[in-house]
Amino acid sequence: MAAEIVNPRSDSDAGAEQEAGAEPFDSFDPAFALHRGGKMAVQATVPIRDKDDLSLAYTPGVAKVCSAIAEQPDLVHDYTWKSSVVAVVTDGTAVLGLGDIGPEASLPVMEGKAILFKQFGGVDAVPIALDCTDADEIVETVVRLAPSFGGVNLEDISAPRCFEIERKLQERLDIPIFHDDQHGTAVVTLAALRNAARLSKRTLGELRAVISGAGAAGVAIAKMLVEAGIGDVAVADRKGVVSADRDDLTPVKQELASFTNRAGLTGSLEEALAGADVFIGVSGGTVPEPAVASMAEGAFVFAMANPNPEVHPEIAHKYAAVVATGRSDFPNQINNVLAFPGIFAGALQVRASRITEGMKLAAAEALASVVGDDLAADYVIPSPFDERVAPAVTAAVAAAARAEGVARR
Repeated sequence: MAAEIVNPRSDSDAGAEQEAGAEPFDSFDPAFALHRGGKMAVQATVPIRDKDDLSLAYTPGVAKVCSAIAEQPDLVHDYTWKSSVVAVVTDGTAVLGLGDIGPEASLPVMEGKAILFKQFGGVDAVPIALDCTDADEIVETVVRLAPSFGGVNLEDISAPRCFEIERKLQERLDIPIFHDDQHGTAVVTLAALRNAARLSKRTLGELRAVISGAGAAGVAIAKMLVEAGIGDVAVADRKGVVSADRDDLTPVKQELASFTNRAGLTGSLEEALAGADVFIGVSGGTVPEPAVASMAEGAFVFAMANPNPEVHPEIAHKYAAVVATGRSDFPNQINNVLAFPGIFAGALQVRASRITEGMKLAAAEALASVVGDDLAADYVIPSPFDERVAPAVTAAVAAAARAEGVARR
C-alpha cells in the first residue's frame, strides 16, 4: 500500500522544513515514529559474561568449530545459524504500489518482511537491498552471498526479470529460492479459492476463472490454479486476454498462453468475465460494475490490488457469493504472510534443496484446512494472527518435501 507523508502544518513545506532542521516527521506521524532507527536488531543467543564465555564464543573455541566445518561442510547447518536464516533480497524496482524507488527506499519494506518471518514463522531473516538491476548481476551477487543463508526470498523485483532471476538462482544453488510476490500470492489465493468452492459445494474443476494482470503474481496464480485442477483460467493484460493468436506476447506470456485459456477466449477482460465463476485481480485499475454483474451466479470476486481493489467490496457483494481483497479492513484478506513464513520454516526444517510445486500446493491445502468447520462467506481464509496457520503450513511443506525427494533430513 502506498503511504502518503502528511505534515499537519503544511503538506507543501514538510520536506523543506525537515531539511531546515524543523521537528522530525515522527513528531507528527506514528509510522515514522515506529520506523526511527529501523525495525530490527541483532540479538545474541548465547551469553558473553566473562573471559570463559568469550573464549568459547570467539577465539580460541570458535576455531574448533571452523575446522570441523571445513572437514565436514554439512556441519555448518548444526553449528551456525545458516539452517534457520533467510536472505530477503530486492533491487527496489517494484516496491509495494510505489514502483521503482531504489534500494535504500525499499529497506523499510525488507525490514518489515524480515520481522514477519520471525514473528509468524520463527525464521530469522536479513534484508539485503542491492544497488543493481541487471538480472545476471543480481544472480551473481546472490550466489556469492548464499553460503551464509539457508534460503533466499526474492522480494519486489519487477517482472519479467524476476522470473529469470528466480530460475537462474535455483539452477545454481541448492537452497530454496522463493519469489514471494509470485508464489506466496498464489498459495494464499488458491487456499481461499478452495474454501470458496467448498462453501458453494463445487470443485475447482467446475470453475472458470479470469485473472486481471499478467505480471509476476498473475502468472504464478494461473500456474498454480492449473496445477490444482481448475476447470479453466484465462489471464488478461492491458491489451486483453492472453491467447496464442496474439503476436505481441513476451516469452513469459507465450508460455502462459500455452497452458491457459482452453476455451480460446479473445478480446477484453470485461468480455472474458461474462459467465465466469471467479475474478482474481492482481493488476490495479478498475473493473466496471456491468462486467462484474455479467459473471455467473454465485461468483467469487478476489480483488486484491492495494490500496484500491479492482472491484470495491460494496460493488462486489451485489453480485458475488464470496468477496476477498488484499486489505486488512475487509474480511477475507489475501495476505502473503499467511504463506511465506510457514513455507520457509518447513523447507528449512528438512533442509530442502528447493521449493517444489508440490510443496506450494501442500501449503495451500494446509492453509485452507485451518478454516475447517468455521467456513463462511466472510471467512474463507484465516487471519494472519491465527496461531494455527504457521505450524500447519510448516508441517505440510516439510512432509511434501520429503515425499518429493528434496529433503535432506
